[in-house]
Amino acid sequence: MTAIATYDQISRTFLSPLLCRVHLQLETLFSDDKLLCQKDHRHFAHLRLLLRLEGNCSLLSMASILKALDYHLHAVGALSQCFHSAGQALPSTLLMPAQTGVFSLSDEIFARPAPLVVTLAASSTAILNIELASERAAATWRAHCEALAAHHGCSLGMASDRGLGLVAGYRAACDMAWWVAEYFPACRDRCEVLHHMERTA
Repeated sequence: MTAIATYDQISRTFLSPLLCRVHLQLETLFSDDKLLCQKDHRHFAHLRLLLRLEGNCSLLSMASILKALDYHLHAVGALSQCFHSAGQALPSTLLMPAQTGVFSLSDEIFARPAPLVVTLAASSTAILNIELASERAAATWRAHCEALAAHHGCSLGMASDRGLGLVAGYRAACDMAWWVAEYFPACRDRCEVLHHMERTA
């Protein structure tokens, strides 16, 4: 694949899905039992998702497993493209159809020198918002929290560390909502209250 990409001066990312389709079409055209081939393709799609989501396999580990099982479509680039397409088909957690109360968990993750600011739903751990930021000041966190409100996310409260920018930004955006430090007793007590509110709403 590298040789083809170099010769034709195209990227491997562009070439990987094309090779996947070629392999699939060749198997379909030259298979003695086309229905069996189609069944195997569906099985292969399920196997990829199981390895990734349930097995927590890296793409490199998945490629090795699929190669050992004699699947032709085992290149890392092809697997990456497959999961990218699957991810694009999922609905965005930021686009909530109606006003939704959310108790969230927020923190920073560092990618090289820049921080990623992340907010998860505490009940499901779904990523509600994740973005690359230039810094971790209150203004960054305020804009991050306001983006959730703009997409029908009503903050019931947030648990986080005691980062000055994070706490100040959250309180500026959601001044009437709870904020608790990220230790278990506080989260447990607040979650019990929130569950009671949800049941009686």
